[in-house]
Amino acid sequence: MKKYCTAKRLVVGLTLLFCVAAMPARAETLEEIRVGAANGDAKAQTELGYRYAYGRGMARDDHLAFFWYRKAAEQGYAVAQTDLGYAYSSGQGVRINFERAAEWFRKAADQGYDSAQANLAVLYLLGQGVEPNLKLALEWFLKSAAQGNAVAQYNLGVMYIEGRGVKEDFTRAREWFLKAAAQDNTDAQASLGSVYASGKGVPRDLVKGYMWLSIATDRNNASAEKTLPLVAAHLTPQQIVQAKQMAKEWAPTAPLSVK
Repeated sequence: MKKYCTAKRLVVGLTLLFCVAAMPARAETLEEIRVGAANGDAKAQTELGYRYAYGRGMARDDHLAFFWYRKAAEQGYAVAQTDLGYAYSSGQGVRINFERAAEWFRKAADQGYDSAQANLAVLYLLGQGVEPNLKLALEWFLKSAAQGNAVAQYNLGVMYIEGRGVKEDFTRAREWFLKAAAQDNTDAQASLGSVYASGKGVPRDLVKGYMWLSIATDRNNASAEKTLPLVAAHLTPQQIVQAKQMAKEWAPTAPLSVK
C-alpha cells in the first residue's frame, strides 16, 4: 500500500507532510470491484473511491471518489475514514471543511490506524478544524510513529528541531529523521543532510551531509536539490567522490510503513 502526500511549509527547509491512505491493488477485476462496492463491501468501496480519485483504470472523478469513500467510512472502515478526512481537508470532491476532516481522522485514529493518527496530529499542530494543541499533536504523532509510520517519525523530527510542543532537541530530531530516512522518506533524508552539514546535534560532517542530500536529490526532493550545491562548495573533489560512494552504497532498511 502506498501513501500519497501533500506538504505544508512551516519554516525554510522544513515541511510537514499530510498523507492519505491508498488501497493496494486487488486481484479482482474492475467489474468485480464495482459489484462488491454495490453490495456493500467496504474494502471494495474504498478501492473504487481510490481508483476514481487517482484515475486508475477509469476517468478521474473526485465527486465519485468522495461518494464511495463516504459509503465505506460510514461502515466504520478506518482506511476509508482516513481518505474521507483527507478529502475534506484538501477539497477533493467536497468543500474544504477541517472540522469534518478532524472528525473522520479521529474515528480512524481511535481504531489505531497510523495514517489517521498522523493526520490528526497535523491538524492539532496547525489548529485546523480543532483548537491548536501541541501536546495532543505530540501524542498522536508518537502513537503513529510507534507503529512505524515514517511520516509521523519525520514530523516528530520537525517538532524537536523547531521546539514546537517539546524542548528543542537536535539529537532527538536526528534520531527521528534517521528512522524515517531508513524507510526512504526523502524529506527526512534532506533534513539529515542539513543537520550534518550544519552540525546541529551532531559533530559537523559535510561529507555525511552531502551523502544524505545526494540520496534525497536522487529521489527528486526539491529542498535537497537546492541545498546540495551549497554543501558541495565546501568540499574537495575527493570528498564529493567519497560522499557519492557512500550514497550509492546506502539502501533503505524498510519500505514506507503503512497498515
